[in-house]
Parts: sequence; structure tokens; C-alpha cells
Amino acid sequence: MRKHWTLDPEICYLNHGSYGACPKVVQERQTALRAQMESEPVRFMGRELPGLVETARARLATLLHCERKELALIRNATTGVNAALLSFPLHAGDEVIVTDHEYNACRNALDRRAADTGASVRLVKLPFPVRHEDDIVECILTAVGPRTRLLLIDHVTSPTALVLPVHRLVPALREKGVECIVDGAHAPGMVPLDLEALGAAFYTGNCHKWLCAPKGTAFLRVREDFINRARPPVTSHGMNQSSGDKSRFLLEFDWTGTDDYTGWCTLPTALDFMAGLVPGGIDGLMAANRQKAIAARKLLNEGLGVEPVAPESLLGSLAAVRVPDSDQGCVPGAFDVEPLGERLFTEHKIEVPVVVFPNAPQRLVRISAQAYNTMNDYERLSRALKTIFA
Repeated sequence: MRKHWTLDPEICYLNHGSYGACPKVVQERQTALRAQMESEPVRFMGRELPGLVETARARLATLLHCERKELALIRNATTGVNAALLSFPLHAGDEVIVTDHEYNACRNALDRRAADTGASVRLVKLPFPVRHEDDIVECILTAVGPRTRLLLIDHVTSPTALVLPVHRLVPALREKGVECIVDGAHAPGMVPLDLEALGAAFYTGNCHKWLCAPKGTAFLRVREDFINRARPPVTSHGMNQSSGDKSRFLLEFDWTGTDDYTGWCTLPTALDFMAGLVPGGIDGLMAANRQKAIAARKLLNEGLGVEPVAPESLLGSLAAVRVPDSDQGCVPGAFDVEPLGERLFTEHKIEVPVVVFPNAPQRLVRISAQAYNTMNDYERLSRALKTIFA
């Protein structure tokens, strides 16, 4: 499988979850599109790009089980969360709830929006280690108060690699009059998605991670009753452009200024490639990657003599493993410069994130499982950790 990617052969790459990795065939398609764009930029941007974007949107909508008219292509899930927060009406005295597992960039966007509107933010601390998804559901639902209007929640948590039960939370909160912004940065290509059935007011996800599209390829799905109020963070021509048969929503999101939109246009190529890797298409690949992550976590937990931090039912293609406390060094919040992670990279040529959670000196090693990973990769990591913590 690894021959399809251009990853450095010297590095044991166990961090697909951070930025993904683009297969050769998708890189080649983007290179061809860029050449097409630069051969006649006006023709490409004005005449060819709209059709390419619509084709990509249609393919993605089919995968996500939603209507094309509700689906905007954007640069990344952080942009999607910002757009959703700006589009949701918040006022002084309103309350937004968020968990302590929330991605830092999106938590910052929430805090800024709350400060601008006078809304308050309530932090919900989830049980961790977690024993059952019921504990997560109960923890969030009991935090809802009379002023709560919105929940911002990760579908798959970045620091702890948990697949949160949004399929239970979204409808339960709607019954209480509380809407949800779901940050599904990791979800597309990791877990099956039916966004129409889920019913979140806003759902955003990245395509550069588990679908292996180029960086800068993501989406925001907006429920129909919120589409007329949804706006991108950048205002451009779409605000007053002649619409024809295209909605104001898509006019505004499809063009936020001159940019390289070729990543969006490679989505059909990326989806075809990923669907062809194993029997069963993308569903088969998601299942295979999940089983690989479960087996790898078991190997690492047993090697370190530590207990799982979550049941298998809350795992996707990521898994977190708690490492023993020691003098290896901890830098709370420094995701990319944690000393243990640097040691694994410099001494063992293993690229894997080490996360301080919930507080130093407690740390998690977060492994990824993509098609190009094998059990030999996780055995190499296990040997390195045993050497370090011997």
C-alpha cells in the first residue's frame, strides 16, 4: 500500500491524523489541474472551475448522505467552525457548552465569538478514562441549563481519539431546544456519515485527512433551516452577485477570493482511489483501518502494561495510549514539541504525536491507522517505548 504514497521511507509514519497524506494519483491530478489553470487563468476560473466544483460537491454529497444545496466546500474544518459560529445567532446571556476534549483552535473561535456577543461558555469535563458512551451522554445532557442554546462538539476528539456519540446527543439536545455545531474534522473517511439523519445545524469536516484529498479541501454542511443565515468568514462577490439558479449560500462560499481551488476539484479522484484500495470500497477501508487501530492499541497497552483509556466502541482509525509518567519531560499544550514525541522522532525515526492530557505529567501517544500502515509499524513503536521507559 505504501507505494501509492510519497512518504519518506525512513520514517515510521503513525500520524496520518494530523495532516493526512496525499496519494500519488491525487497529487498528479492536482498538478494537472494547476497546469490547466495556469495555461489560461481566466478561462479556468470563470468557465471551467464552476463545473469542476459542482462535480466534486455531488460526489461528496453522496458519500455524506446530504443534499448538494446544503454542502459548501471550504478550506478546512477550522474555517467551518468559524463560519458556523458567526452564522449562529448568539446574544448576551446565551450559553454555549463545550467539552474539555475540544480542539484548541475551535475553542479559541468559540471564546472569541462569545466575547463579541456577550454569551457565556460552559466547559463540560468528560470522564476520562471513559468506560461507556452513556457516561459521555449523561455528562453533556445534565450540563444543559435554561440559557443553553448551542453545543460545540468534536465528532472525533483530537487529543484523546474518541468517537463521541453525536448520533445520540444531536437529537436529544434538539428536543431541549439546543442546536449543535459538530466539528467532524477527522470523521469523513474514518466513520460512516449520514448527515441528513444526524440533523446537526452545522457539520464541518476535512477531506485531507482520512479521504486523502489535498490540504485545503473540506466542507460545511448546513441544515436547510439555517442556510439563509449562513455566511462564510470572508465576504466576497457572492453577497450581491447575480444568482441565476445558484443559491446565495453557495455563491458566497464557493468564491471567497482568488485562491487555488484545485484541491476541491481532485475530490472525485481521491474518492475513487480510496474506494479501490480494499474490497467494500470506502466502507471496507474504514472498517479495516478501525480494526488495525484496535489491534495496535492492544499491542501498545500490553507492551506498556497500561489499561485502555476507552472502550473499543468509541474508537475509529485513531487510538490513544497512556504512557507511564516519568522524567521524559512534559510541555502542557505543546502538541508538536512534547519531549517524548521529539525523542521518538530523533532517536527512533517514528512520527507520532504525544499529547499532554488532561494534565501533566499524564500523556497520551495517539496512533493513526491508514491503509499504508502495517502492524510492523506499531511493533516498532512498542519497542521504542519499552526502551525509553525501561
